[in-house]
Amino acid sequence: MQTQSVFMSGFFEEVKRRKVYQVAVAYVIAAGGIIQLASAALPAWELPNWALRLVIVLLLVGFPIALMLAWAFDVTAQGIKAAPTSGASGSHLRRNVITLVAAGVIVSAAAGFFLLPRVSAHKVDKSIAVLPFESLSDEKENAYFADGIQDDVLTKLSKIGDLKVISRTSVMPYRGKTSNVREIGKALGVGAILEGSVRRVGNRVRVNVQLINADTDEHLWAEDYDRDLTDVFAIQTDLAQQIVRELQAKLSPMEKAQIERRPTENSEAYLAFVEAHELFYRPDGTFRANTEKAEQLFERATTLDPNFAGAFAGLARVHDWAYHGHGSAIGLITISIKHLRERKKRVPRRRQRFVCSRICPKGILHSDFIIITASVIIRQRSTNSLLRN
Repeated sequence: MQTQSVFMSGFFEEVKRRKVYQVAVAYVIAAGGIIQLASAALPAWELPNWALRLVIVLLLVGFPIALMLAWAFDVTAQGIKAAPTSGASGSHLRRNVITLVAAGVIVSAAAGFFLLPRVSAHKVDKSIAVLPFESLSDEKENAYFADGIQDDVLTKLSKIGDLKVISRTSVMPYRGKTSNVREIGKALGVGAILEGSVRRVGNRVRVNVQLINADTDEHLWAEDYDRDLTDVFAIQTDLAQQIVRELQAKLSPMEKAQIERRPTENSEAYLAFVEAHELFYRPDGTFRANTEKAEQLFERATTLDPNFAGAFAGLARVHDWAYHGHGSAIGLITISIKHLRERKKRVPRRRQRFVCSRICPKGILHSDFIIITASVIIRQRSTNSLLRN
């Protein structure tokens, strides 16, 4: 026992004399910095997930080697030289070397056991499908509200360039189905699935959501919101931000402002808009009746909030389908400006541009040109001077 105590005392003195402690501390600090840099840089270069794990494994393997080099060599002003021996016997020296290597391997193994599973668990593809939310409301006529929540969350996520978001059309076939999450993820080609339920009772809204890893069927994040109806936009914004955080997507200041923007401050106008949107796009045989009801609801939304551009865009779509039977960018803009002017409201240029951005397909024409062209068409086609105050 006394011999072992003397041996360990001599070992630590030798480690200190050869400056192995300093090398070990410096290596740990440098390795930590390299891992942090790699975790940020490798995803930006779109390298596979195993690249970061490979970097960590190489650093772990290098730790015992660094200890051996620090034991054998010393850095002096004259350069790197072999470390001077202490005069101990050969057997004693071999025992010290074996102890040092064993200590390095144990430290590396412990660090790997802690780091590698975490790296694997937090690497998720930046792609998501938002499945139709289940409506748990007692009143069946409130089912449209769940669709509205899903649409708005989908819209907010689609504004984030670093995320791949599957369209609403592709996810609607999974409404009410109990398909396996892995099968859905494989079919849609995404790494994450968002599913949830909505219950509305009067002016209270309860939204339950789960973000699931489509590869492992494990929950990445879940939340239960119980808020006033007026806080529905805060729920949608928080949902989008949490998903961005869990999927490790990059969010620019402009994108952050877009997902935090509220389409309207009037909750009644929002409810009318959501119901009208659901009626207009409902795939059933009562399109004409639904369209007439949707027009009334869009009208109500624009009356409650004259600055609700999304409602004007929806009203324009209804009129365009009713008059032309298919989407026409000029027709959409024409109807929107018509209703804005009929309310004897001054229409700022920035509001006209916003209406254009909500209606026109990407890359169709510059919004200023569309507004000018629409104004000319209105003057030509109308005998009642629709643009006259």
